[in-house]
Amino acid sequence: MKNVFKQFRFRKVFLALADAFLIAVSSLTTNFLFNGLHLYSYALFSRELFISIIISNICCIGCLIIVGAYRHMWRYFNIRDYLSCVYGIVLGQAITFVFIYIASVKIHWLYIITHSIFAVLFICLFRLVFKHTFIEISDTESSSSPYKRTMIIGAGRAGVTIIREIFGIRTLPDVKNTPYEPVCVIDDDAAKIGTEIDGVQVVGTTGEIQRFADELNIEQIIFAIPSCSEEDRQRILDICSKTSLPVKVIPFISNVVFGDENKLIVDQIHDIKVEDLLGRKPITFDNDDIKSFITGKVCLVTGGGGSIGSELVRQIAKYEPKQIIIVDIYENSAYEIQQELIMEYGSKLDLVTLIASVRDYFRMNQIFEKYKPELVFHAAAHKHVPLMEISPMEAIKNNVVGTFNVATIAQFHKVKKFVMISTDKAVNPTNAMGASKRCCEMIMQYLSKQDQNTTEFVTTRFGNVLGSNGSVIPLFKKQIEDGKPVTVTHPDIIRYFMTIPEAVSLVLEAASFAKGGEVFVLDMGKPVRIVALAENLIRLYGKKPYKDVKIVFTGLRPGEKIKEELLMDEEGLKKTSNKLIFIGSQIDIDPDSFIEKLEKLKEAAQKNNEAVAIQALHEMVPTFTTPEEFNSRTVISSSDYKDYDNDNSRQKDTVTV
Repeated sequence: MKNVFKQFRFRKVFLALADAFLIAVSSLTTNFLFNGLHLYSYALFSRELFISIIISNICCIGCLIIVGAYRHMWRYFNIRDYLSCVYGIVLGQAITFVFIYIASVKIHWLYIITHSIFAVLFICLFRLVFKHTFIEISDTESSSSPYKRTMIIGAGRAGVTIIREIFGIRTLPDVKNTPYEPVCVIDDDAAKIGTEIDGVQVVGTTGEIQRFADELNIEQIIFAIPSCSEEDRQRILDICSKTSLPVKVIPFISNVVFGDENKLIVDQIHDIKVEDLLGRKPITFDNDDIKSFITGKVCLVTGGGGSIGSELVRQIAKYEPKQIIIVDIYENSAYEIQQELIMEYGSKLDLVTLIASVRDYFRMNQIFEKYKPELVFHAAAHKHVPLMEISPMEAIKNNVVGTFNVATIAQFHKVKKFVMISTDKAVNPTNAMGASKRCCEMIMQYLSKQDQNTTEFVTTRFGNVLGSNGSVIPLFKKQIEDGKPVTVTHPDIIRYFMTIPEAVSLVLEAASFAKGGEVFVLDMGKPVRIVALAENLIRLYGKKPYKDVKIVFTGLRPGEKIKEELLMDEEGLKKTSNKLIFIGSQIDIDPDSFIEKLEKLKEAAQKNNEAVAIQALHEMVPTFTTPEEFNSRTVISSSDYKDYDNDNSRQKDTVTV
């Protein structure tokens, strides 16, 4: 029964026939009423009654069609739809009166008015009763259904394709059905409201998502607008997150595969991820350039077991390198990426996994002598700001000394390119980790200017990486899953974010066209307010911020900035062939003075003389300042960041520690 009702055209015909029957009944009821009240002068004889029923049916049904009384499905009727029935009947009866007058049929105007009242009453009452009956029947059937009641957001190409694929898959033998039951479609195009896609109604705009989710007992939402602008995507996903329903999305338009019989749109639907809330589209890169850069070469990745390093190894492996050498001091992470690649590529990939420290000059030199890498990606580093504030000597030894070791060895062995991975915390640093990474950038520029240098030294600089070890997202997830408050250091703190694949793609593409000495910077859009990111992550778990999950402000950590930067004032920007990658202009370095300060820093670090080392770090990095000084002169305005929510309730139920 329900499957028959899903054919919307049948429902239209059925409803029109029901209306015609009710109009006839209302005519008979009017005539019966007048006869019962002995108002014989207003009642009709059989001939006039038959003519009245025929003409009023034709006129009223026609007018009901014109005013749109049959556009919506029964379960979606609201006050506007009932009013359209009133307008259609009144207009139809007025036209009926005109025709009857022209035909000289004797029907009193009071009969027409009474007939109209009964017709409106019967038609509206029928819709009301049938609506609730239909909902009750369909909801009872759906409770035992293997499909989840699904709202589709977007009536464009992707939305239409998804709905047709869902219904089409169910007709195919030996094909696993999708867990979706399309119930309604949401779209902001007013012209589409009231239309249907294979029997699924376009019921309203994105501003009505919450309402229809409640009214129609929606169990999940599919966001099907891959070409949506950044702002609209962010706005709509924020509305969806407030429904506390699971939200699934299809990829951005650049990643959606249309028209491939082996790649259904339904199969590209995935659970919403935090990166979907970044407020911008993923950065795309030129894979052809990267392929020609990597293919057939020996590639060495330091820190190859870490978040960035392991993704570097994964992406390099796709481009058929001659050999990949993973170097990491932490055996567990090195083992994990090794086993992953063996399972993926088997003997097709020449993979070497070595346990070694970049601090050990002689061990690293031994590795270079044996394997003769052509491309080096230097991802090994200590990066946790608060921990490095407690142990600054380790940041200097691992980051500065380790980078200098590997870079000078690479230069000696005439490596073609050396790519060093930096961070936005190196810009005007307020902590030992950031200052040490700025030293690493300066080492790259120093070595690139050496006479008879054949190695191209490149720096890539980007912000926080979603999902990396030590990043805020895994911490937030664990806190929510454990039922604990989410901890944010400061209500105004903002950060740049990118995904791990984006970060690694930046590294590879920058390396592919680098000439040596550059600092490559990714245009990451506006930074994100961390507290807003926490709020939306809580909503993605189906909970309400500040009510189901508290947010605790713990205060800025040692060495922490309120606002990160990607460029120093002196660097400026130069465009590259990729409009989202820029080059920071090199800052002049006095080679003699630089190497003298570097030796002083290395010596102090090796002796664990913290006071001398920190002083040397300040001398090497003049922009190295205290977080208190930096934060005191930093003013955050709403135009500085991408916010998600202006809900004033965020000030409630918060705790400051």
